[in-house]
Amino acid sequence: MQTDFRPESMQRITTIELANAFIDEQVKLVREQVKDKKVLLALSGGVDSSVVAALLIKAIGKQLVCVHVNHGLMRKGESEQVIEVFKKGLDANLIYVDATDRFLDLLKGVSDPEQKRKIIGNEFIKVFDEEASKLSGISFLAQGTIYPDIIESKGVKAHHNVGGLPEEMEFSLVEPVKLLYKDEVRVVGKALGLPVSMVERQPFPGPGLGVRCLGAITRDRLHALREADAILREEFAKNGLEGKVWQYFIAVPDMKSVGVKDGKRYEGWPAIIRAVNTTDAMTATVENIPFELLKHITNRITSEVEGINRVLYDLTPKPIGTIEWE
Repeated sequence: MQTDFRPESMQRITTIELANAFIDEQVKLVREQVKDKKVLLALSGGVDSSVVAALLIKAIGKQLVCVHVNHGLMRKGESEQVIEVFKKGLDANLIYVDATDRFLDLLKGVSDPEQKRKIIGNEFIKVFDEEASKLSGISFLAQGTIYPDIIESKGVKAHHNVGGLPEEMEFSLVEPVKLLYKDEVRVVGKALGLPVSMVERQPFPGPGLGVRCLGAITRDRLHALREADAILREEFAKNGLEGKVWQYFIAVPDMKSVGVKDGKRYEGWPAIIRAVNTTDAMTATVENIPFELLKHITNRITSEVEGINRVLYDLTPKPIGTIEWE
């Protein structure tokens, strides 16, 4: 299974039994590849990197060094979940880096989406490189490369999944799930005992909330976005939409409108709900959310989140709209 392309004869991993067989095989292969050397992994908390981390912990334990960089643009509770699951639950060799101030200071006043992406991506590389340079004896770099990555790039590119790490970081790659599709990775994650909330995590852009806090990012608007998004996710989970809707989130633009709160004029930002279904992310349809639920979510957000005074629902399919706003 260590070929560059998935064999046609390879059985689809659809059950826990098949996942356990895959895990046993990969544990053996990883131990043969790594031996007594150390492996470095950028652990974002996403599905792919989390499954790779859990699999490698099973295979080589403390020889795996995980680095989780909190750039201050994570969703509510995500970095805390990484620490809870991996450091406390799996006793991982985890380095946690809170670089929130560093990222937000660099992003201050930057409104262009592509510029924001470049700043976030480049700074992530710097932070990760700095942490890697403090470590000794690292021989391998683990990545959550999956089979669609190979198809899209026509061959695995070095450092593809960690944002383009510097070429001077010459590590051999460990990619235990590179022949799996996303749905198969999720089954393997469940077999490894990862929380459903982590295994079924929605697609989340590398820049995180940085491209959902529209325009120039401010700390107060970012906080409002994070809190509103948490309410949306909580209500979707309560109402059976968590596994039904492919992706849902809040975007908050850099604009205010007048409102009334406690009998007084109240200016605030709008929270825009986006909820779509897709099979390939090339096209997407808008989910038909019950109106009563939308009203309930609106009431919660406008009453519980400081700075938000309107809630809007984005009815635009893809095309013409993209899934993300920026």
